[in-house]
Amino acid sequence: MHSDPKPKILAIVGPTASGKSELAVALAKKFRGEIISCDSRQIYKGMDLGTGKVPGKWKIFGIARHPERAKRAEGSLKKAFVYKSVPHHLIDFQNPARQYSAARFQRDAKRAIADILKRGRLPILCGGAMHWIDAVVFGQAIPAVKPDFRLRAKLEKQSADTLYKRLSKLDPVRAANIDKFNKRRLIRALEIVIATGKPVPIFQSSNFQSLNYKPLWIGITRPQADLYKKIDARLKQRLKAGMLKEVAGLRKRGLSWKRLENFGLEYKFVSLYLQKKISRGEMVKQLSYSIKHYSKRQMTWWKRNKEIIWIKPEAKKAIKPTKQFLLNKG
Repeated sequence: MHSDPKPKILAIVGPTASGKSELAVALAKKFRGEIISCDSRQIYKGMDLGTGKVPGKWKIFGIARHPERAKRAEGSLKKAFVYKSVPHHLIDFQNPARQYSAARFQRDAKRAIADILKRGRLPILCGGAMHWIDAVVFGQAIPAVKPDFRLRAKLEKQSADTLYKRLSKLDPVRAANIDKFNKRRLIRALEIVIATGKPVPIFQSSNFQSLNYKPLWIGITRPQADLYKKIDARLKQRLKAGMLKEVAGLRKRGLSWKRLENFGLEYKFVSLYLQKKISRGEMVKQLSYSIKHYSKRQMTWWKRNKEIIWIKPEAKKAIKPTKQFLLNKG
């Protein structure tokens, strides 16, 4: 007996500022898709400019195909974050004061994929959280390690550099792929290693097989100089659009400076500036450097996956391989 073929999904990857969000929207419109945001900070409400969240709105969408279901609004209508008429899932829904783990995202993303497939549409994963996408596509077993608040309090007193050096000794593979300036992620990685006595699970380049899905990987590539110019231009635009007010507003709504700094990148350095710990010039300088460093780590991560089709950031470059992928019944 032949088993049913694995359901097809699309994964759009690449470094920050490369144009993933707009490419995903273009492909969603072309191939009746819906987007699952794979970004560890875009899940949070009120964190918009600093995360590069698309400027969508929460709307009711969907029409039941079956008359019997049309009688029940719950069966025909759904609420989603909609941008350019395309529903986005797992975005702008979580209180930033609450923790949200990779394990929870893996569970929620699988449910979202199943729902999208059930409605006859194409699930499109898009985002910069490398290990989150891999966890979903490859079915990575994420250790169910509960928070150890006593250990966290102890680790929190240490600098990011000290935490990174400790992680490098205990789990050099995870250390090579983590944001070494993000204390929140460093502490969680150490928490898992210390609790399990084992390295944080990570895929090796020889094991890129999905257990549950048949994925098409499309990656956006840009010359480094071009990408760096876009990063600096985007940072300037975000500051002009009110990123300082956004962070100050989150602080007024009850988030501690420590929590804001633990989000890393924009939220860390803007918080330091608002606390008068660094100058505005230093804030911009450190942010530019950190974002560019992050883009390098993203590319290092994605280069492990030889299944990725790398294209320039134009939608027309991705249409042909996507069409071939969807038409192929194998």
